[in-house]
Amino acid sequence: MTYARFLMLAALVLLPLQGRAEIETDIIRIEVLDGGVTAKGSHMAGLKLTLKPGWKTYWRSPGDAGIPPSFDWSGSKNLKAVAITWPAPQAFEQSGMRSIGYKDHVVLPLTLTPTTAGADIRLRGSVELGICKDICVPARLSFDQDLRTDSPRNGDIAAALAARPYSAKEAKVSATLCRLSPTRDGMEIEARITMPSAGGTELAIIEPGNPMIWASEADTRREGQILTARAELIHTEGGTLALDRSKIRLTVLGDRYAVDIRGCQPG
Repeated sequence: MTYARFLMLAALVLLPLQGRAEIETDIIRIEVLDGGVTAKGSHMAGLKLTLKPGWKTYWRSPGDAGIPPSFDWSGSKNLKAVAITWPAPQAFEQSGMRSIGYKDHVVLPLTLTPTTAGADIRLRGSVELGICKDICVPARLSFDQDLRTDSPRNGDIAAALAARPYSAKEAKVSATLCRLSPTRDGMEIEARITMPSAGGTELAIIEPGNPMIWASEADTRREGQILTARAELIHTEGGTLALDRSKIRLTVLGDRYAVDIRGCQPG
């Protein structure tokens, strides 16, 4: 990956975003699901995205050809914090590049922390995202829903939570090592994950944990119990790279399941 190719890919991703906040579409619709209060006092909710057949949208780390979703919760009331649980995504080939996302429909579970415990929440805001079929277009979807403390558990939210990637412990990951080496334009990261196969031809996705650092599509290979993923890291503004290994996030997609690995050790 050359720096020139990085700039070209960045331009391809950013170009469709111009004015995207003004675009509404009937290709995708959004529904807020209410899952009620949890035993810990948080409130479960979900954003249900339904697309027309054959259309797809993107995961939090969408790949070279994707548009990352952006959320705005600022119109909400009695809302202190939001945590999104991302169901395991799929990989797609798009214009010779790989993208990561969801096809036809997805429910994104939300764990909401209220400002005042035991009171209803008004979830009001918007999400800006990319949707693709033969072409890719940006979309903006607004939502406004009152979430009641006496609402029952929601089955769609429960199913989406069950579809999350396994944790490193659940997937029997015994070691995750990351080796860093300088390149002309940035840095190469080589992650070596000791874990059983997740099935089929596995794909690893590397998230640097710093929004100013871009990671290229990873070259993923398996030899026995070792899965190796290599990618190039480039500062989006050409600055010096400062990487915190504890914030690196590795996601492995396999035919049987996906794995979410947080942090790695030097090696």
